[in-house]
Amino acid sequence: MKPFLSSLWRSRWTQFGVALVALVLSLVAIWWRGPEWGAVLEAFRLVIWSWIVLAFLLNVVSTIFRALSWRLTVGQALPPEHQPKVIHVFSSFGVGLLANAVVPGRLGELARVATLRRHLPGAPAGTSATLVGTVFAHRLFDLVPATILVVWVLLTAEVPHWAVVSFVIAAFVGFALFTVAWLGARRNQQSVMSESMSSIRELFGMGRQGLAVLKEPVPLAGAVLLQCLGWLMQLLAVYATMQAFGIHAPLSAAGLVLVLMNVATIVPLWPGNVGLVQAAVALPLRNYGVPYATGFAFGLALQAIEMACGIGLGLLAIAREGISFAMLRRMDDEEDSSEDAVAEVREIVEDLDDASESESEAAREGAAVSR
Repeated sequence: MKPFLSSLWRSRWTQFGVALVALVLSLVAIWWRGPEWGAVLEAFRLVIWSWIVLAFLLNVVSTIFRALSWRLTVGQALPPEHQPKVIHVFSSFGVGLLANAVVPGRLGELARVATLRRHLPGAPAGTSATLVGTVFAHRLFDLVPATILVVWVLLTAEVPHWAVVSFVIAAFVGFALFTVAWLGARRNQQSVMSESMSSIRELFGMGRQGLAVLKEPVPLAGAVLLQCLGWLMQLLAVYATMQAFGIHAPLSAAGLVLVLMNVATIVPLWPGNVGLVQAAVALPLRNYGVPYATGFAFGLALQAIEMACGIGLGLLAIAREGISFAMLRRMDDEEDSSEDAVAEVREIVEDLDDASESESEAAREGAAVSR
């Protein structure tokens, strides 16, 4: 019975059906308990689009800072002779953004590892899992700007009581993860492990090397600073979007919105948590005299800008890498079927390498190769 249920859940049609039902239910709930939609449309008609463009550009700058932060993290985990180029890091980061936007789950983190790994053909065994460790370390760096933002918001903004509990729980869990990661990190050393190993102990050992930046104070400070700058750009993007909708609340209100958006997307209850994000944004803005419909429209715009940034940069990245949407779907299939995370990364890398070899052969034959 259990194998049957497992295979049933892994079925593409089952996953599609569940996602469709969740989306329909969320749309019905939004329509039934949502704002006055005529007022929402009116809010969009009054938007100052130059501010929207500025918000989009600030999101792009934020992405650049975060990609540079990951570059520093990777630099501490790999040997000096196998350091990736900055352009390859940017491209891999973009592929990850697109994969997160178009493929279910958090496959984008695995996709950026696989994409960067193909640019390190001479790197030692165990590099794939080490790169997975760098992704985890990079995610941990969000705790610093998030904590600063939460403290500032609590001191300066009008925070609803229900949000304070969420802040405390998220902060406790986050710092517990950071402490465990810091204690488990180890400095860069030549890996002697095999890419095909599958035991939990060996996988953990390979991943620990990806956390090497946590033991290097100067690179760690640089990576955290870049991540903080990325959050600052996001904060300014939220504030610019507020100006676009004529919301003249203080900057601390924009900080509150940014924190609540991140809290509302921690657990994916349905696709994009659309509706929940907007409600989390619109409700506290009522304390600043912002009509609920305007706040809801503002929340829709914020989510759309963030998705447009990720998809736009991702499309540029896959065009440069020569990766197709079918290959992203292939990555999703590997995620569903593989029980070994390291083997999973290795298989994806092989797919990417095969595609690269096919393109090279086509180029030799005179065919046009897209880059």
